[in-house]
Amino acid sequence: MCHKSTVRVPVALFTLALLGTAGFAQPARNWRQVGSATMELMLAAPAGGPVDRVWFSSGGSTLYARTRAGNIFQTADFETWSPAPDATEPSPSPSLSPARRPEAGAIVVAAADGSAFAMSRNLYRSNDGGRSWNNLTAYKSHPVIGPGQRSVAVSPSDPAQIAVANDFGVWRSMDGGLTWTGLNESLPNLPVRKIVATPTGAAGTRIRVDGLPVTLELPPGGSFWMPVPSAAQDDEEGLKARYSDMLGVRIQSVAAAGATVYAGSSDGRIWYSSNDGQRFEPSNPTGVSGPVERIWVDPAHPDAALAAVGGTGAHVLHTFNGGRFWDVIDSNLPAAHSVTADASDASAGAVYVATDKGVFWAVTDLLGSSGPLRWTAISEGLPADPVYDVKLDPAGVQLYVAVDGYGVYATLAPHRRRALRIVSAADFSAHPAAPGSLMSVVGQRVTAVRGADLDYPVLAASDAESQIQVPFAAVGPTVALALNTAAGAVTLPVQVQPAAPVVFVARDGAPMLYDADSGLPVDGRNPAKSNGRVQIFATGLGRVRPDLPAGMPAPLQDPPVVVAEVKAFLNGQPLQVTRATAAPGYVGAYVVEVQLPVIANFGSNQLYISAGGQDSNRVQIVIEP
Repeated sequence: MCHKSTVRVPVALFTLALLGTAGFAQPARNWRQVGSATMELMLAAPAGGPVDRVWFSSGGSTLYARTRAGNIFQTADFETWSPAPDATEPSPSPSLSPARRPEAGAIVVAAADGSAFAMSRNLYRSNDGGRSWNNLTAYKSHPVIGPGQRSVAVSPSDPAQIAVANDFGVWRSMDGGLTWTGLNESLPNLPVRKIVATPTGAAGTRIRVDGLPVTLELPPGGSFWMPVPSAAQDDEEGLKARYSDMLGVRIQSVAAAGATVYAGSSDGRIWYSSNDGQRFEPSNPTGVSGPVERIWVDPAHPDAALAAVGGTGAHVLHTFNGGRFWDVIDSNLPAAHSVTADASDASAGAVYVATDKGVFWAVTDLLGSSGPLRWTAISEGLPADPVYDVKLDPAGVQLYVAVDGYGVYATLAPHRRRALRIVSAADFSAHPAAPGSLMSVVGQRVTAVRGADLDYPVLAASDAESQIQVPFAAVGPTVALALNTAAGAVTLPVQVQPAAPVVFVARDGAPMLYDADSGLPVDGRNPAKSNGRVQIFATGLGRVRPDLPAGMPAPLQDPPVVVAEVKAFLNGQPLQVTRATAAPGYVGAYVVEVQLPVIANFGSNQLYISAGGQDSNRVQIVIEP
């Protein structure tokens, strides 16, 4: 059956389109999770963080897990986990001294049925007192559930059901260890300690996880964190080791801008250098007793820096003279783990702090002396666990935080309510506009927009974010937009070019891709099919034929066709584009339908489109046979 004349509009999004918006606006203040709390490490399933113990309830209906952080969770459906802080751990399984151990140093414990398990790099089972062992987890020399086995439990109701806790989470076998699956996708156990980078261009969010020697990346539009090539690894650990040797103390944090370098130690001392780290001078701020967890430096004014301090005593420090003196500005905040700031207006810079009790923000003059600040908590909607890092995106619009166990969350940075900014409504990043494209004005409610004698329809508005469409008659290269806001008239420049494609990305990071035949979203649970057809929702593809008035949804039948030449690429190789039109029922959105080839490169792939020679953002698409 041929469906090439059909555009299947996703029902949920189409319903929103009928309400007069493009279906993509969401409350700007809500925290959203960025990716999942699991890592794709080429194991039997996505991995999590270290788990030290697993055990079954007396009847075998419930599985319990104690994470490395000491938190206890339970699951009865073996899919979703919930906290179980009052659960009582059973006594440990008796240790055995077997006839031999399958690996040197393996811990051997007794099972209820008289067999024995050995735990080391792999998991082994013996039915003859340890004279012979069966490796339950090795594929060749690689443990399919990851190394570092810590605990094993056998279900009282089913001896073939085995659960294992190791350095990469919780794993379960229903056939005595022949096959394994992970139970980590809903277990809050990803110990993210640093956000290395926020999304920019073709690169996704990058993080460092406690105990893992590599940097992980969430590919644009992806669901799971994946290791990045060695050339892209974060080099902070190497700098800390170098300065530790130089200064004779364990350096906990480093930061640099130009030739200015700051180094903070685990015992609360800070050094500064003005010659690229060749020689350091001590500053030794007063009132500090805990480790200097993180230092932020103003890239444009390296004499201005902030430090986050743990332990007791002062927790947030500020210098404006290159580290010679530090002011305490935390006003009794909890122990701090990270600090960042938006220095685009250094005289009234927004400062964000990650602490044991959530995220706080305040405003200060980064270039002058400051005392204790008035801090506002902004953790509502986040899990009530320590926040170990905080970082702004390159545009200073989105705020990212790392919540212990839960991964990364993001929201519109609160200080953006004070300063208007125009970004693409497709991915909330700074992109040029194009005729017909959908844009978001971040910072205030906008009631009217006009530029170059053209009205820009306001499609949806809240106190923090407004959505507008660029008229199809708009031309660039730069248009001065006059915006009517609650605070009065504001003028902002916006770049306008014939085409500026951006693939829509939901607030959870998933690209808006749909199976052309079923209309179902394409994601990890519903991969695209080799030789199948996929519809890509985007904005910024420019003019259409016949003309379409701005602010009006595209017709459901025979939607206007994109004028610019539209191309699509999978892993850099061109795809066949079968249609490129305004999205039926939408305002400011387009749909590009592509034919996937017959491929053998299954799994995660990179997809992007171009219009009029301009490339879009890169997103991830999962393809299966």
